[in-house]
Amino acid sequence: MMIRNIVVTAALTLPVVALAATPNVTPGEWEFVSVTSMDGDMQIPDQTETERQCITQEELEGAEFGFIEEEEGCELLNQDMNADGLEYSMMCRAEGGEATINGEMRFMGEKIEGTVDIFTQSPMGELTMNTVIEGERIGNCE
Repeated sequence: MMIRNIVVTAALTLPVVALAATPNVTPGEWEFVSVTSMDGDMQIPDQTETERQCITQEELEGAEFGFIEEEEGCELLNQDMNADGLEYSMMCRAEGGEATINGEMRFMGEKIEGTVDIFTQSPMGELTMNTVIEGERIGNCE
């Protein structure tokens, strides 16, 4: 399932990028909800995933904090990150297919919003995936 692997690689992105400024993100327990819709040769129903994560002040100030995880077969082409957000583009290649990924995240203190758009070309055809990500601080970490 090359397409599923690319979706997981691109849409559920977490730590790996160095920051020049601390992001406008309040430490605590966060809940992220991502909704992925797909359009292409194959009809696949929308997929919703929910994930919780504790984000600490130390992580926010650390060089390893970010929202892009560069997986094997993927190359980060461009990234612009500051305290208020992140924009990036990647190219991933796997099992005879490739995906172009463009993402953006907006940091708003106790909320994070973003989108990830993925265009894949594979032996199974073309597929466009659009993921909307919403994160909200829900309390202190346990």
